[in-house]
Amino acid sequence: MRELTYLEALNEALSSAMERSNDVFLLGEDIGAYGGAFGVTKGLLQEFGADRVIDTPISEAAIVGAALGASLLGMKPVAEIMYMDFLPISMDQLVTHAAKLYYMSGGQLKAGLVLRTQYSLGRAHGAQHSEFLPAWFLQAPGLKVVAPSTPHDAKGLLNASLKEKGPVLFVECAMLYKSKGDVPEGYYEVPLGKADVKRQGGDMTIVAISRMVPEALAAAERLAEKGIDAEVIDPRTIQPLDRKTIIDSVSKTGRLLIASDDMKTGGVGAEIAATVFEEAFDRLKAPLSRVCSPDLPIPFASPLEKEYMPSSEKVEKAALELAKW
Repeated sequence: MRELTYLEALNEALSSAMERSNDVFLLGEDIGAYGGAFGVTKGLLQEFGADRVIDTPISEAAIVGAALGASLLGMKPVAEIMYMDFLPISMDQLVTHAAKLYYMSGGQLKAGLVLRTQYSLGRAHGAQHSEFLPAWFLQAPGLKVVAPSTPHDAKGLLNASLKEKGPVLFVECAMLYKSKGDVPEGYYEVPLGKADVKRQGGDMTIVAISRMVPEALAAAERLAEKGIDAEVIDPRTIQPLDRKTIIDSVSKTGRLLIASDDMKTGGVGAEIAATVFEEAFDRLKAPLSRVCSPDLPIPFASPLEKEYMPSSEKVEKAALELAKW
């Protein structure tokens, strides 16, 4: 099977979706001639023209509002918000309206839009350009939240997102754009709401999200050398969350470690932890552990940012403590 980067896999999914349907079009800042701030839409303007790859003014509210309006007319817009930190500017369009219209209209209105964005933690882009904020959107019923960790999943999840009848927030990770992996050439989907067991193990469960999946896998290999067999689960979608796969794994291993780039307080890890306490408390052999970012603004200086970030070393250290129980 051929290898593609995470970025190439996304570009291929967008290109093939636009080939299959004239209803699919792209809009966002610098996505046309420039090819997107990170290059995900490179070449698509030349292939599909300015009517379907639309450069917009710097207005996140206008981008999402235009995408919402087009979706209500039966189009399939894919909007790009350059940094996840800028999503709050479009929250009214996304959360107040797009996420709720299906429910409020009794199923008559379907806001089938995909909102792509990325987080840049690890690239020294500063406190206002690096945040990973998926937990904010757990409080937006009607909105699905996707966070792929591999090129294979990036293409398959984007294909699946484009078939959704409601809005999907598709969160990419800039640190993963150049990562490579096997990607099938043809069309395929990775279903939303289905986790993937990236590594089988019997001693503890590590639930890792987005960038933390390869970090957790690296930690698991070192743990194996020390006699600890860790199972690594990638939820792939945060909303809906595949609770069953997580509970089944914890029931098998009895120990849970959650690794995520978002902050500890009120983060996705807190929701996963609460779920396990509710549904599998009696199967836990030890208190659960979380490896997250601290509750601080992200440092701009690269050495400080690296200290701030979760890493495979921090996962390994937490896992060794967890294994003592």
